[in-house]
Amino acid sequence: MIKLPALLLLAMPAFAAEIELRYAALERILADQLFTQEGRHYVRGSKATRCQFAYLERPHIDSDNGWLRMKARFSGRSAVDLFGGCVGLGDSFDFTLTAAPSPRGAAIVLSDVRISTVKDSYYIRKVRAALAQSIAKDFKIELRDQVRKLLEPSAANYDQELASFQLGEIRVTPDAMVLVIDFRVVVK
Repeated sequence: MIKLPALLLLAMPAFAAEIELRYAALERILADQLFTQEGRHYVRGSKATRCQFAYLERPHIDSDNGWLRMKARFSGRSAVDLFGGCVGLGDSFDFTLTAAPSPRGAAIVLSDVRISTVKDSYYIRKVRAALAQSIAKDFKIELRDQVRKLLEPSAANYDQELASFQLGEIRVTPDAMVLVIDFRVVVK
């Protein structure tokens, strides 16, 4: 038999929780999920393709007036192997990405992606356009496993399990991204 106070608790709406994800922690999550090849994230080719590659490295994340900002380094080459040398276009340069983080299920995605550089050339303009399109389409940070690690510490007498997780809203502050989440933990 359920008593009245317990029945009232069941009828109460669930409230969302907030996780403040500091930018240093977000950089570590990016390193674990995306920048996995010697601190690089290949967006084209690999370390083995010496004339046809593109990668990002050294990401630094902060905010810019409510937008997420990432500064990183791009290195790329679009060339042909000719007699042991690479003939074609290539460059390395620093860039700044600004975007609006958005929730998609249990992941963070980026929209309104803008790429800026100090240097400019035909190759760099093509890279900026390709990066903006690629990041808007392919960039995703999965949060469920990260939150599971936080919410499922093992204890001596019982087990905990993250039964459901939904990312509802993301706010960008000067110090962190604030994630508004709905979740359910089952204690066994």
